[in-house]
Amino acid sequence: MGSQLGSAGLLLVNTLINIYIFLLMLRFLLQASRADYYNPISQSVVKVTQPAVRPFQSFLGPVMGRFDLATLATAFVIKAVAIIVILQIAGFGMAPIAGVAIGSVAAIANAILKIYFFALIVMIILSWVAPQASHPGALLVMQLVEPIMAPVRKVIPPLGMIDLSPIVVFIAISLIDGIVVGSLTRAAGIAGALVGL
Repeated sequence: MGSQLGSAGLLLVNTLINIYIFLLMLRFLLQASRADYYNPISQSVVKVTQPAVRPFQSFLGPVMGRFDLATLATAFVIKAVAIIVILQIAGFGMAPIAGVAIGSVAAIANAILKIYFFALIVMIILSWVAPQASHPGALLVMQLVEPIMAPVRKVIPPLGMIDLSPIVVFIAISLIDGIVVGSLTRAAGIAGALVGL
C-alpha cells in the first residue's frame, strides 16, 4: 500500500513538473511567434514562469530576437533535475547523464508538439464557431499557430472555403511526435518513462 501511494505521489509530481514545462514552452513559443506580450494570458504565463526563468536570464541575458534561451534552459534543467530526483526516490538509482539529457530534450519537444496540437484544435473549433472572435485567448491562439500555418498555406492554398493546411500540420505533428520524440524517449532509457504528460 505504501509503495503504491509513493508511486502515485511520484506520478503526480512528474505530471505537475510536465505541466510547468508545458507553461515554459508556451512562454517560449509565444515569444518565438511574436504574440501580443500585453495579452492577459501572455502576462499570466510570464508571471507564473518568471521566478524560475529569472536566474537563467541573469547569465544568459534577455531575449535575443525571437528565441528565449533562458526559458529553454530553465525547462531543460527543471526536467533533468526532476528525472534524477524521481528516479532516485523510486529506487532506480542514478540515471545515466546522457539518458537524463535526452529525456529532458524529449520532454521539451513533447510539450511544444502538444501546445501546437491543442492550439490547432482550438483554432479549428474557433474558425467554425466564432471566426471573428476577439477574445484574448482566441487572438493568442491565432498568433501562436500562424507562424507554422503560413508556410503550409503557401504550398497548399485553400480549396474554396476549405483550408487543408491544419490537416497537413496535424499529420506533421503526429509524424514528428512518433518518430523524433518516440526515438528520443526510447534512447533516454529509464528516463524516457517520465517524458510525457
